[in-house]
Amino acid sequence: MLALLLSSSARAAPDTNGPAAPSPAAGAVPRRGLYVHDPSTIAKCGNEYWVFSTGPGISSRHSRDLNKWEAGPRVFTEAPRWTTNAVPGFRGYFWAPDIIHVNERYLLYYSVSRWGVNTSAIGLVTNPTLDPANPSFAWTDQGMVCESRRSDSFNTIDPSVMRAADGTLWLAFGSFWTGIKLIQLDPLTGKRVAPDSPIYSLAFHESIEAPCLWQQGAYYYLFVNWGLCCRGTNSTYNIRVGRSTSITGPYLDKEGKDLLQGGGSLFLGTQGNVIGPGHAAIYQEGESNWLSFHFYDATHGGAATLAVRQLRWSADGWPLPPSTPDEPR
Repeated sequence: MLALLLSSSARAAPDTNGPAAPSPAAGAVPRRGLYVHDPSTIAKCGNEYWVFSTGPGISSRHSRDLNKWEAGPRVFTEAPRWTTNAVPGFRGYFWAPDIIHVNERYLLYYSVSRWGVNTSAIGLVTNPTLDPANPSFAWTDQGMVCESRRSDSFNTIDPSVMRAADGTLWLAFGSFWTGIKLIQLDPLTGKRVAPDSPIYSLAFHESIEAPCLWQQGAYYYLFVNWGLCCRGTNSTYNIRVGRSTSITGPYLDKEGKDLLQGGGSLFLGTQGNVIGPGHAAIYQEGESNWLSFHFYDATHGGAATLAVRQLRWSADGWPLPPSTPDEPR
């Protein structure tokens, strides 16, 4: 189990001033100096698993067993030049990346933003390999995928990329404002299919962010977070879920309520020392699904902690929460 520092780059409600960025929880000391916040989907390259997360230059971690994680190199040593033009005042602290392997390269999407505003952007960087020892290892920034301005009713952060069974590529994103949105991507470029392509609305709640898209059988699933992160043991994050027979929705919860109308069945909430679980992602290997997320560990001063657990499904096709999310895998 990997203990993490509390990130100060949390999302915020649609207040243009925004709350003050939270301070690390008292006593939140990371073991071995490692931390992960807003973990990406797990990606595998050779015999190594990789996860990327919020941090200066985008943090990376790697593992051979999904249990013991070691620090890897940052994606960026300097922020791409376009980022400060898109988000004035941006200082290279990237939020909530997500990754997918498509057409022989890894596509890593990342958020560029500042606390409390929706002047944000999602960028794309690519690499043919995740192995730093491979001679072909090189991150190439592909620029902006989408952006939001103060005049927009949405916020382009927290990307979640998914390739559907029919080969189409999709990107969900969003935080507060008018909720979770969806755009279609071009699998060849990884960018939006067209600058004016449709933006679909998937879910809304007064405090919502961190979408995760997943296809299982006949359904598309949308996991989202309600509540507030980044407050240590005072965090109120909880993971909600709905499903749809269409990637563009409507997504309904177990009671049949539309996620756009405030629906969302509780999937995973605070349990004992596991405070505020959030930022779910799913990785498939063979017949197994692996759920990754972070939570705030009350036994370690509210330090954010990475969990990777096998994900199982009920007979009626709903994801089952892990019974012991704070235990080593």
